[in-house]
Formats: sequence, C-alpha cells, structure tokens
Amino acid sequence: MENIEFYQISSLEKVYLDYTFPETEYTSMSAMKNERVSYQIAYKGTERGMRRDMKITIDSPLKQYITVRRVGNVPTERPLRFEADEHYERYLPGLFPDVLYPIEDDTVEILCGSIYSLWITVDLDGSMEGGIYPIDITFSDEQGSETKHMELEVIPALLPPQKLIFTQWFHADCIADYYKIPVFGEKHWELIDKFLKLAVKNGINMILTPVFTPALDTMVGGERTTVQLVGIEKKEDKYSFDFEKLHRWIALCKKNGMQYYEIVPLFSQWGAEFTPKIMVVEDGVEKRFFGWDVEALSPEYRNFLGQFLPALTAELQKAGVAGNTYFHISDEPHGEKHREQYRKLKEMVGPYLKDFNIIDALSEYECYEQGIVERPVPASNHIEPFIENKVPDLWTYYCGSQQTEVSNRFMAMPSYRNRIIGLQFYKFDIKGFLHWGYNFYSSALSKKKINPFLVTDCINTYPAGDAFSVYPYEDGPIESLRIVVFHDALQDLRALELLESFIGKEKVVELIEKEAGMEIRFKQYPHDSGFLLSLRSKVNAEIKRLVSTMSELK
Repeated sequence: MENIEFYQISSLEKVYLDYTFPETEYTSMSAMKNERVSYQIAYKGTERGMRRDMKITIDSPLKQYITVRRVGNVPTERPLRFEADEHYERYLPGLFPDVLYPIEDDTVEILCGSIYSLWITVDLDGSMEGGIYPIDITFSDEQGSETKHMELEVIPALLPPQKLIFTQWFHADCIADYYKIPVFGEKHWELIDKFLKLAVKNGINMILTPVFTPALDTMVGGERTTVQLVGIEKKEDKYSFDFEKLHRWIALCKKNGMQYYEIVPLFSQWGAEFTPKIMVVEDGVEKRFFGWDVEALSPEYRNFLGQFLPALTAELQKAGVAGNTYFHISDEPHGEKHREQYRKLKEMVGPYLKDFNIIDALSEYECYEQGIVERPVPASNHIEPFIENKVPDLWTYYCGSQQTEVSNRFMAMPSYRNRIIGLQFYKFDIKGFLHWGYNFYSSALSKKKINPFLVTDCINTYPAGDAFSVYPYEDGPIESLRIVVFHDALQDLRALELLESFIGKEKVVELIEKEAGMEIRFKQYPHDSGFLLSLRSKVNAEIKRLVSTMSELK
C-alpha cells in the first residue's frame, strides 16, 4: 500500500518505535488443538504528517478464535537494576512495547515515522480438526487496502494439562488502591474475579491468599492497605474467627479454575523478626494487634497462632482445599542469625501445620542441608547446588535480583529470554515456579501508590516489568506481552511433556540440546529467538508424525 509499510513478525520480536524490519517475514506457524499462539503485524506510515484510520478485517476459518490487539508503549526510567549482561535489548531509559490494548471499532491509526505493531492471538479450544488454516488480516480505507497472510497448522493432538504449580503473587490491596474502591466491597470482588480469571488463563494456578494483610514488600514500620479475609475478635485471651470472606474467596477461585492456595507468610520479611499486620476487634473496636512493633516470638503472637492456625486449617479442610494449600514462614533466611530465627519459628508453627506443605524462598543450600527449610524455592541463579544434589520436588523463582545470565521477563530483555524458561522447567523436572509480581502497583516498599501505565519500575527502583504482568484497565485487567510470552513457555513445557509420552524424556532432551547446539542449564541457553521457534516447529512436527503413525496402526 502506498505510504504505509506492513510487516509480519513472530511474538518473540519487540517492536520499539525505532524498530527495523527483519529480512524475512513470519508467514507460518503451528499449534496443538488446544493451544494459544500469537504473532504480530508491524506497521509504519511513511508520508509526512500522515494520520490515517484503517479498518481491520479478519478472513479465516479460525476467525472466532482470533483477537487483534494494539501493542502500546510504556515509559521506564530504570530498565536495569544494578548490573546487566550483554543479552538485553535496551540499556537506557525510554519507551518500551508492553501493554496489549483492545482495539476499538476494529480500527487502527497509522502514524508517520515511528513503528508500531498489532498483536494477533489465536486461542484454539480443542475442537478444530488437524490441518492448515489460512489467516488473512486486511487493512483498508478509502485509499486502498493491504492483506497480510499467515498459515497456521493445527496439529491433531491436545496439550496435556499443566502439571507445574505456578504462583505469581496476587495483590488484592493493589486492586482496591488503583481503582479507589472499598476493600471487599462488591466492586472489589467483581475486579478480583476478573484478575483471577486472567491469571488462570495465563497458567497461574496457585493464589496468594490474604488471610491477613501480606507482610510483603512493606518498609519497616509501614503498612499496606488492609486486606484481611478473616474477621477476628478477642475477648480476654480467647480469639474467635469469622471465615465468611475466606470461603467467598475460595469459591471465586474454584469458579475460575484456581487449583492451589498459598497462605501469606506468617512472619515479616528480611529476617522474620516481627509479626504481620493483623486487625482484631476488642470491646467493639477494631484495632491493629500485631505488626512491626510485636516480635515474632512474643507470647502474644504464640497464643494467637495457637488458636488461629487450628481454626484456619479446619476451615481449609471444610472447603476441600487443605490438600492443595501451602504455607510460608518467611522468605530467604540466610546467615546464622536468620537460620536460628527461622528454626525457632518453624518449631512454633510446625505442630499446627504437620499435614501441610511449608515452602519458602531459599538460596543458601546450607539452610536446606541443615533441614531448616524442607521445601526450598531457590532463585534461578542459585539453583545449581539444589539440582546437583537432586533435591526432590524442586521449585524455583526469580525477581529483580536475577539480572544476569538467567531467564527473566524485564521489559529491556528480549522475549526469547522470557520464554526459554519453559525448556529449563522441563529438563530439570521443576515442580513449581514463584514470581512476586502479578499486579503490584506500588513503589518499592509500598511507600506510594503508582499508575503502572506511567510508572513501570516501582519509582526508579526495580527493573521495568518486574513488579507486574497485567495492567489495570478501565474495568478490569489487560495483559502485557510479557505474560503472554511466559504462557508460551508453559505451553512449550506441556508440548515437551506430550512428546515425552511418545519417546521418553532422554530423547526429548537430546532433541532440545541438538537443536540448541549446547547443554541447556539455567545460566546456559541459546541467545536467539529463532532457536525457540525452530524447536517448537520440530517438536510439533514430531508429535504430528507419531500421532499419525499411531492412527495408522489402529
């Protein structure tokens, strides 16, 4: 089309305003019958002063499964934290493509100069037959039209259900704060429902559950907005508990397909020296009973937990979720002082939680070796000793501190570095993954509330993209391209597990590492988006061949 350039690219490209079109367009892809896949159409106006509205039309047998969104740019002053390696895309502040905006009236505005892109998603529901399906996206106005053509091969097989337990911390207080609504009012519950639904859609199957306000990411002496699902009343030394809100929370989670529950930490961060903020009614007045001013090992808190934990676990049993509920004491104990404190706290709560899993972030292998943390969640850049010593049921996590060598989803990193972790999960039989920021819309240490469309780095503190993966839009959340690409990693994991069911794990790992040209480790992998696209294509082709062979033998 005259004065406008369109170019089709994969979902692993990031289209910055100064993006350069690659030499070869992306024109074909494949997917399982129940897979969600994406690609992009980049566009640029070349006529001076151009501002044209173009209608978008989809022509495809898969039309009902296709969504078109606009990739929006967001600002960051801090793309990096303290250090970076050579495998970032950007090192300076600027505008970064990230938020996926819905398209209004099937129309996109074409501007002169800068380059933008549309995000095309095909979300298959398992009902389509195998075969090659055309997708034609046409852009048109009174001056003409142009069509971009994609061919999607649907492989006649289904991805198996996700086995990996995945929690990305769900911050209920940030929803109420951003939308300026009462905590646990009807509008808050409605939005919690929407944020839950989008989380599950993207593979998050464990939910951080605030039986009291999370003692997380809060400055010493500070407070976060109260989001306490359990009503508590005290008369003399006896506590009584109202679990009505907790049961509503669980019912909402079940409705949306959430499978696992993660109770907020029972003690403060950074050494577990203090208690969480807990609101209690006494003599008809609600007041804060615990917090930074109450020591973790105090008799008062010991008495409270001795009554609260048996009551809570009984309610979890009643709700039918006890077997899928995990507890935290406090994350990342390190050094002798922390270890000793953690050991005492574990002895304090252990008798009440003997039938439950207790997991905590832990990157010092010695703490695990000494039995201080039985189910560790090491950071991805500290996981090697845990792998080498064959720690069972191993989890991992990353956050803003995992800045070099390993996978992460910072805005300044290429998308392949986000997606590569699916292969690492597979090779090392990772059972669970934890990330702290599904929707943290605050500055560092929760000192100020922020608008994530304008502040993406917790006010110049953490790498942009570390704190949240969804944006709070007009009446509910919308996705970032980072959460979609991470979901692709989870689908890669499931595809590899499907292939393993045919040929065994050893041969699958051999296929991966032959394609990679190297051994895959958490700190070693190809720095090339083409590798992931090629690998999935070969995995899909092999699954197709094996499914066809099995059909012929029947």
